[in-house]
Amino acid sequence: MIKVHVKNNRWAAGSFPNTPEGEEVFSITEARYLEELARHPSLKHELTQFIDWDTDNFVSSMADADVLLTWNLPTENLAKVAPQLKWIHIIGAGVEHLLPMDWMPPGVTLTNNKGVHSAKAGEFGLMSILMLHTHMPAILSNQKTRTYESLYSTPIAGRNVVVVGTGSLGGATAAAVQALGAHVTGVNRHGAPVKGCDEVIRVQDLDRVLPTADYVFLAVPDTPETRGLMDARRLDLLQSTAGIVNVGRESVMDYDALCDRLEDSRLAGAILDVFDPEPIADSSRLWNTRNLVVTPHVSADDGDTYVPMTLDLFFRNMQRFVAGEPLLNPVRPDLGY
Repeated sequence: MIKVHVKNNRWAAGSFPNTPEGEEVFSITEARYLEELARHPSLKHELTQFIDWDTDNFVSSMADADVLLTWNLPTENLAKVAPQLKWIHIIGAGVEHLLPMDWMPPGVTLTNNKGVHSAKAGEFGLMSILMLHTHMPAILSNQKTRTYESLYSTPIAGRNVVVVGTGSLGGATAAAVQALGAHVTGVNRHGAPVKGCDEVIRVQDLDRVLPTADYVFLAVPDTPETRGLMDARRLDLLQSTAGIVNVGRESVMDYDALCDRLEDSRLAGAILDVFDPEPIADSSRLWNTRNLVVTPHVSADDGDTYVPMTLDLFFRNMQRFVAGEPLLNPVRPDLGY
């Protein structure tokens, strides 16, 4: 029998999940686990599970666990704590909270939830770019000051959208925006073609396309390579009429520099969905910066089906694990994603 340890987290400010609502969305209860397992009958007699919260029974249960299903984990002396461990699946796409991965025991495979978020992320991405295009950040700021000003817009066809990070989140957004006739430039490490992008360039060529971008969509993880990617210098390459969206991680962009440029009308608008820490402090300037829309990290998480989709991916991977086949969504510790 393969033992699966499921480590859920109770909500806590600045942690994961960071709201009571998030605990309900992301918790893998025994009922949820067994309901999805029933859809994979070939695994019924292969697995045993221990559903836990935080580290209440982590050390005792992990002593004979083969697989860990979790968001985060105590990494110190993991090889001794969990001598049988062979596979860890992270229930999110981002794994920056586990960096650096020098704690990984030899022979353990790490996988993530990449792809689970794509449908919801594509809809949010399209919505956010259309909000920028129709001046909604400015309209919402005007509403706060009782300013009735007609801000007109045209169809988005022909506008230039730069999607930085063309994985499941950025790729879904690129395809949705391209379908409306926008010209989409994808930006990634390798510059290889991506469905939904009219062209794809490498990250080192980003400066070349920013001056002609109407909208920039950031969907990259927090890694040593991406931190500070959209700094003050690059923000200054954008047109004053440009807008920007970030659904990746706060570390990718200089938020103070962004706020300065929004206040000085050097940028037209922004929509931010990711922050560090979360929730945002009451004193944060983000709450009051004009032409800025704050969304509480909801761009890619489906409140109804996040756990079922996560478990479906997990059990499909479990079938591969049982068969000795390579797992889907392997994380490269050297790259951090």
